[in-house]
Amino acid sequence: MSLQVIHNKIHEIRGQKVMLDFDLAELYEVETRVLNQAVKRNNYRFPEDFIFQLTKKEWEVLKSQIVTSTKNATRHNLRPV
Repeated sequence: MSLQVIHNKIHEIRGQKVMLDFDLAELYEVETRVLNQAVKRNNYRFPEDFIFQLTKKEWEVLKSQIVTSTKNATRHNLRPV
């Protein structure tokens, strides 16, 4: 994956640069659910602000900013970059 592709997957939400869970899972070549399960099982290894969930309004705004969104879910977990 090129650096430009990765850069395009970084978004700013709540004043933080973040990546969506499905983009991070793609980067690591795992399923999104597997990534989320690993974080949930090992949450003691991550800082409190490592993950947060978008509100419905935040997701709608973000979707409108992503030109070619391939995911159609209503919630996504985010990882600060």
